[in-house]
Amino acid sequence: LLLQERPNDSRSACRAHNVTPDLISEEPRTGLRPVKYSKSGKSLTQSLWLNNNVLNDLKDFNQVVSQLLQHPENLAWIDLSFNDLTTIDPVLTTFFNLSVLYLHGNSIHRLGEVNKLAVLPRLRSLTLHGNPIEEEKGYRQYVLCNLPRITTFDFSGVTKADRSTAEVWKRMNIKPKKVRIKQDVL
Repeated sequence: LLLQERPNDSRSACRAHNVTPDLISEEPRTGLRPVKYSKSGKSLTQSLWLNNNVLNDLKDFNQVVSQLLQHPENLAWIDLSFNDLTTIDPVLTTFFNLSVLYLHGNSIHRLGEVNKLAVLPRLRSLTLHGNPIEEEKGYRQYVLCNLPRITTFDFSGVTKADRSTAEVWKRMNIKPKKVRIKQDVL
């Protein structure tokens, strides 16, 4: 668990957690800048690093975040890399100010899980490499088609050429939904 104003490169080890509520009792690792707290004792940060644990679900995640952060609605950065997550939990889509989401090094198998993130209006940076979905044909193109606002994907900038390739891939691989016209019967 790392709570801090701005993330840094030092990632000291912390105890592994596999139950989200256990995080409440964990002492945050320190970063370059000290964590600021409100009068009620909650953190004033906008980032939450839960990387390098054994989380396999995000049960009670909203409640835990609300107990840890003074303003959970301002959460902009979540690092869940190197855990045991098999899906992208819909709870992540409730953080509308989320701009950075790290999910690399997990166990996400279905490429369609990415579609859940399309509702996040400010999401700009996403990592998914190191998940089984990375082996799927058209992995990068699929993600860029479904998340067109992403500017950094798997720690690599998204170029105009990437967008163009993704659009071509989409036309070749994703069939448009047929519109059924209802006909009145006389």
